[in-house]
Amino acid sequence: MLECVVNVSEGANTAVLDALRVAVGPDLLDVHSDVHHNRSVFTLVGENAPRALTTASLRLLSLEQHSGVHPRLGIVDVVPFVPLAGSTMDDALLARKRFAEWAADELGVPSFLYGPERSLPSVRKDAWKTLFPHIGPQQPHPTAGALCVGAREPLIAYNVWLQGVSLSDTRDIAARVRTDHIRTLGLQVGDFTQVSVNLVSPEKANPIHVVDAVKQHTNVHHCELVGLLPDNVLRMIPQSRWEELDLSEERTIEWRLANRQR
Repeated sequence: MLECVVNVSEGANTAVLDALRVAVGPDLLDVHSDVHHNRSVFTLVGENAPRALTTASLRLLSLEQHSGVHPRLGIVDVVPFVPLAGSTMDDALLARKRFAEWAADELGVPSFLYGPERSLPSVRKDAWKTLFPHIGPQQPHPTAGALCVGAREPLIAYNVWLQGVSLSDTRDIAARVRTDHIRTLGLQVGDFTQVSVNLVSPEKANPIHVVDAVKQHTNVHHCELVGLLPDNVLRMIPQSRWEELDLSEERTIEWRLANRQR
């Protein structure tokens, strides 16, 4: 089985988000929306739901009308395929290729590929400068931009919210806690600032590590799990800290798979 964690550049329009939920049906495990990022993270299973979500997003949204604090290359910005139990990275790589070819043939949208060959941050940095789409048109789609289609192991997306900390100081803190396993951005989100985090090796660095690292520099207002996390990672963290870290058994991939409606 493959998980696909699609990031859509819309986090505020509830009518649109409701329509996107309907489009993916029972293959939806979770949706996390953020108004300030203007971004929603749809956790899906299989290959059909990401295509349905992408088709509906292109029908309902336009990059020309989008604004938000999170960087993005497209309306459907990130489409990573993740091997779960019974699947391999080779399966994810094949799904990545099939999806990008489908997006080019059916929608006319170009795809940048990331995974073992290159990281998502390197794609964001170099896209349209020294790096051009690997599959599809060699220019952005007029309303959809471009897709970043990936194959990766499970990661955890996580936000650490700060109050009374300047954006420059937040960016400095983000840089200080950044490691090979912890990718960070410092962002302004309304009256707060935020260390926005991707924990790319969650068995080596999980939410407790990044929160405690931030606490060495400033007080943390609250924490936010974006999407889901693997159950084995949750079990590494003392249950006494789950509430503080915005974690629970119900927020694991395994719990959602076992309890999803078919």
